[in-house]
Amino acid sequence: MSRVFVYSLIILLSFHPPPGATASLTAQEEEQIERFQRYLRIRTAHPDPDYAAAAAFLLEEARSIGLHALAIEFVPGKPLLLISWPGSDPSLPSLLLNSHIDSVPAEPSRWIHPPFAAIRDAGGRIFARGAQDDKSIAVQYLEALRNLKAAGFVPARSVHISLVPDEEIGGADGAARFAASEQFRALNVGFVLDEGQASPTDEFRVFYADRSPWSLIVRSVGAPGHGSRMFDGGAMENLMDCVEAIARFRESQFDQVKSGSKAASEVISVNPVYMKAGTPSPTLIQKGPIRDNKGRPLATPTDESNPWWSVFKQAVLASGGKLAKPEILSSTTDARFMRQMGIPALGFSPMANTPILLHDHNEFLMDSVFLKGIKVYEHVISALSSLPETSV
Repeated sequence: MSRVFVYSLIILLSFHPPPGATASLTAQEEEQIERFQRYLRIRTAHPDPDYAAAAAFLLEEARSIGLHALAIEFVPGKPLLLISWPGSDPSLPSLLLNSHIDSVPAEPSRWIHPPFAAIRDAGGRIFARGAQDDKSIAVQYLEALRNLKAAGFVPARSVHISLVPDEEIGGADGAARFAASEQFRALNVGFVLDEGQASPTDEFRVFYADRSPWSLIVRSVGAPGHGSRMFDGGAMENLMDCVEAIARFRESQFDQVKSGSKAASEVISVNPVYMKAGTPSPTLIQKGPIRDNKGRPLATPTDESNPWWSVFKQAVLASGGKLAKPEILSSTTDARFMRQMGIPALGFSPMANTPILLHDHNEFLMDSVFLKGIKVYEHVISALSSLPETSV
């Protein structure tokens, strides 16, 4: 009888800044925050995300703005929502704004407020699983379009929002199927914005590439025997040789991050996920591509050679924001599926002066940061959707 062992070590840090005074908000801003809270209260955490309730809420909001909205199911029970605002010249390559509906699990006992209550404290912090990762940007997209339509803006390029399932578990039944579909090709997408990360400084972070994931199961096989016996070649003994080699390699990579010689996104991170003992299971190996369908590296240029980048950068600055030096994301997002199709994509979540709390306990977003993000997206969306044909 052979055995399989996998192990896990998770360290979570929480950040609790002191509450501050919340500035007086307009009735419109209070309504925007209330819609954000409603979305956060829908339990879309794995392992059983309520996609149906989330889809119903998002479709209703999109249609209330006057946008075309529909749900597509590439896999039964996992709706992908496609929301569209046709441009005055729909023949031009379009703008796609992507966000995932699902979120990671939460441990209520480790939170100061229930993780699905979306409580807003006296300091303006909205606590909820998904507040940063990444339900905020879905609502910000919709609110930005609501404001632009109300102001009479008409985009030259069509603007689409894709709200997808399963990003937190790899995206195979969500963005991956979408990017390979006829429905996606029909959108004629020219540029994509997807999620980014919070920034503890006053600069917004922007990501031009993701790291390539490689997930595998290490199966350790050993001689069977009674637990009271001393014998060589047991499964755990054999596994430990592998674990020790992984630990040494991980330490060599981590040392470079600690010394400051490399950023976290510039090294190879190795993190065991879980340990399990039992009968053999199939060995699973998933390795992401590093080049797109035209043989180019999966990285979006962030210089003057890319007109999308130039317009994006100027729009962020025009909104009153600052941009940090572009980075490679230390993890992965759905943007990688778009880049694999040869489409430029940036990861961007306008959350400055905010602790990074994705997947952490007590995840929160300040109401003022959420509202600022709407204004940033108004500038970004209007600028990108107005990019002249001759510029691309």
